[in-house]
Amino acid sequence: MKPNEAEVRIKSLRSEIERHNYNYYVLNQPEISDFEFDILLQELEVLEKKFPEFAAKTSPTQKVGSDLSGDFAKIPHQYPMLSLSNTYSLEELQAFFIRTEQLLDGTPEYVCELKYDGASISICYRNGRMEYALTRGDGSVGDNVINNVKTIKSIPWQINADNIPDVFIIRGEILMERRVFEEINRKRTAAGEVPFANPRNAAAGTLKTLDPKIVAERELSCLLYFLLSDPPVKGTHYENLMEARSWGFKVPEFMRVCRSHDEVYDFIRHWDKERSNLPFDTDGVVIKLNSLRQQKQAGITAKSPRWAIAYKFQAEQAKTRLLSVSFQVGRTGAVTPVANLEPVQLAGTTVKRASLHNADQIALLGLRINDLVRVEKGGEIIPKIVGVDESGRSEATLPLSFITHCPECSTPLIRFEGEAAHYCPNDDGCPPQIIGKIIHFSGRKAMDIEGLGDETAEMLFNRGMIKDVGDIYSLSFSALQSLDRMAEKSAQNLMDAIEKSKTVPFHRLLFALGIRFVGEVVAKKLTERFPSIHALKTATREQLTGTDEVGEKIADSVLSWFSIPKHLAIIEKLSQAGVKMEADLTAATRASDRLTGKTFVVSGVFSVPRDEIKSLIEKHGGKNVSSVSSKTSFLVAGSNPGPDKTAKALKLGIPVISEEDLNNLLEK
Repeated sequence: MKPNEAEVRIKSLRSEIERHNYNYYVLNQPEISDFEFDILLQELEVLEKKFPEFAAKTSPTQKVGSDLSGDFAKIPHQYPMLSLSNTYSLEELQAFFIRTEQLLDGTPEYVCELKYDGASISICYRNGRMEYALTRGDGSVGDNVINNVKTIKSIPWQINADNIPDVFIIRGEILMERRVFEEINRKRTAAGEVPFANPRNAAAGTLKTLDPKIVAERELSCLLYFLLSDPPVKGTHYENLMEARSWGFKVPEFMRVCRSHDEVYDFIRHWDKERSNLPFDTDGVVIKLNSLRQQKQAGITAKSPRWAIAYKFQAEQAKTRLLSVSFQVGRTGAVTPVANLEPVQLAGTTVKRASLHNADQIALLGLRINDLVRVEKGGEIIPKIVGVDESGRSEATLPLSFITHCPECSTPLIRFEGEAAHYCPNDDGCPPQIIGKIIHFSGRKAMDIEGLGDETAEMLFNRGMIKDVGDIYSLSFSALQSLDRMAEKSAQNLMDAIEKSKTVPFHRLLFALGIRFVGEVVAKKLTERFPSIHALKTATREQLTGTDEVGEKIADSVLSWFSIPKHLAIIEKLSQAGVKMEADLTAATRASDRLTGKTFVVSGVFSVPRDEIKSLIEKHGGKNVSSVSSKTSFLVAGSNPGPDKTAKALKLGIPVISEEDLNNLLEK
């Protein structure tokens, strides 16, 4: 590979990896498996070593994936919270042993533990009392989710044991057991909500929920696996954990001190077979040096300890036959191919369907009907096909090709540049898209119309009672009561929920409309900048792109949506029904005009959520923007601000101020 080709590939990999990190840590909606992610990361590492001129400190190979959110206070980790290096082969594990033992002055012991598939947590106790509880964050700073952690019954608030350090940190994994996960998904499906993909996503998403009552209801548990203090309580990792167990912490039984490599391999082989019998998910084994002195000798890299490694289990697979392929149309018009299979047992469940993702995946696999395929279940609700056994294939069969027209409305499909999916552009005339929009509109985070779930929405549409979301407010009690399985009480409850939804804040209405690329955060930013539906629909492209978090792609999508007469008709129906079409102006009343005419870029981690800093600026008349330009008045920088933003501000001579400086500016 030539240097210019390597540079392009490195930039592409970094962008793709950062996107997957965001999906995994922040959205809790991974698009690919851990194995596929690690392959991308390994390719990037190889290219950066081969072409060091393109190395960068901001590369994903040099930093921990971040789960920081703007909704929680930020606290620095007393000890860096690093990520583990991964391996999928015993040969690579052997290489780890050789590499590590060359750094040591004695024969090592290793501690083997299960790698729990949940959300990492680091809890600080001072004088025996829980002081804060941090997520991994970016490894240096974490979100303080102490109020949520206090609802988890297996984590004590107060430790009353003798001889505990004045201050210590204990770390572990927040988990959701499979039985709890299955029950939550059953309830979400019944309520018309999107089910969680797997227990890990459910646990991580719950931990970042703003309402501790919801956290308590979801029965999270925690297994603790690391004790840190200065000086250490004991001289080995295993002894520290046993001490923590004696204090009342839930330290798992699934660990072993190994005095040889063979004992480590035995532990791995045992749990690779037995993991399905556990009440929670585990995706591997963590191997650590037991001696704390030897851990210090081995040291750390920029993002990982040299004294530990994670051996990842291969996802469970099964072979079965591909019977046919169905094509499903979602709310956004994305067409997803789904393989229909001969039923096969996999990971304790009967699998009849598997995801094929998109046309590129079908072409890559070279699939044909009646192929014998390998199916993998790596945490997804719907498993996926990962390979084909071509040995028994008939030459008479032809490779599958992706459909060219929508299976629901026969509209020719389109594919946007840079996207893998095919879309049906008939978003206002394609039945599953319209039904999907109604379900989305009624969702808890949108208009929150309880009782208008998947089945009811589909029934109302099929009977011609709803043609778009505006028609929801024309439904009558008598019409609802005529529906199958809709009793008098259910009909009245739905009517009450529809009436109540008219008071939902404007930003949630905007999110509910389902404008492409306008999620919850962007909807809020738009309504802060344009406080009424009229202001938004008459906004120019320049005004839209000048809004925080809004780029050209989002601006064009908003302009396109409001240019369609049918959408304006929906807005008119909603307005006539009395749905709130403007922001609550009393909530946006200015505290002063001290920052009027000033433009701010806010970057980094602060003592309070970043949104509070931005809100403070706006309350005093200032304007927030997302990028530094010659028109920027100040860059407000917390810890770990964006290096590009800082460099550009300094180059342009724009003042870089701290959180304290901003407060002083307001006081003056």
